[in-house]
Amino acid sequence: MISANRFDYRLPAELIAQNPTERRDRSRLLVVDRQAHAISHRMFGELPGFLRPGDTLLRNNASVLPARLRGRRPTGGRVECLLLRNAGAAPGGGETWQCLVRPGRRLPAGAAFEAADGALAAVVAAVLEDGSALVRFATRRGESVEQAANRAGEVPLPPYIERSDDSRREQDRERYQTVYADRGRQVAVAAPTAGLHFTHELLGEIRARGVRTADLTLHVGLGTFRPIATETIEEHRIHTEPYEIPADTQRALFPPLGGRRVAVGTTTVRSIEDFLSDHEEPLGRAHLAESGLFIRPPRAFKGVDALLTNFHQPRSTLLCLVAAFLAPGSTDGIEWLMDIYAEAIAARYRFLSYGDAMLIL
Repeated sequence: MISANRFDYRLPAELIAQNPTERRDRSRLLVVDRQAHAISHRMFGELPGFLRPGDTLLRNNASVLPARLRGRRPTGGRVECLLLRNAGAAPGGGETWQCLVRPGRRLPAGAAFEAADGALAAVVAAVLEDGSALVRFATRRGESVEQAANRAGEVPLPPYIERSDDSRREQDRERYQTVYADRGRQVAVAAPTAGLHFTHELLGEIRARGVRTADLTLHVGLGTFRPIATETIEEHRIHTEPYEIPADTQRALFPPLGGRRVAVGTTTVRSIEDFLSDHEEPLGRAHLAESGLFIRPPRAFKGVDALLTNFHQPRSTLLCLVAAFLAPGSTDGIEWLMDIYAEAIAARYRFLSYGDAMLIL
């Protein structure tokens, strides 16, 4: 059993990035060479120089829905509703969504409110064990819930990004989204943040070097931000998330394509490793599944040779994944990861969603 305390560290509040860099690719890049057991300090714009012809850049193309809706109860009380997942058609018409609603104690089953500037009439259908709720929405303007959210919703920034005003709200709509996000797949309530550093120009340079790109879609949920509250990491119950891997991307995971499989972000790693846990060859069709895979030391990896990721919160499951990748098949990566993070803090790297990046080769 591995103590969760081994994944704890002190993160200075001033290193939590509150805003993105002026240019996406002007973030810093800490490069880790596993074979040489060495690190170097670079800029993200230098990433193409670490890639080789024949490599494949594997990406999560999920798009972030402006899922935070503000509303009011019939009594005038304010409501905040965060859309988590479309749960299908509602009885009698409309849509049912799994949501987080606040203030939760004042919104039991049967409570009504309206949201999206009055376009959505909502009723809490049930309160679930995890504290979320099933909410039935009826539309008043002919919009779907997703359309209403795109018009009137706000980007659901992580709770550690604290703003004193809303002046950057429109900037967040662009910057808390990867440039390669598929706008037809607005299935994420949190961005796959490792991909936020890419620009179209940088991707063009990468392709010009003979590096392929291949996309998959994982529905990034709020479980990303939940710390490990148990004494050991093995006791932690991880969240589940749906994902889809197209047939073309599946083929990129197997020989004879050759080259390294470079995963952009931990969500991409989870999808790949979940798929390869049950499949030893491409299916020839898209694979749809739900992943509850908790990647932690000592795990070996089947489909990822290099990892691009951000700097993560203390006691998070994402730290467990990165530690496992630093030293596959052993627990040696835990101490090394804490050493790397200590150096990143000393060097004043920017942490978390809008922060800097790390490349593990």
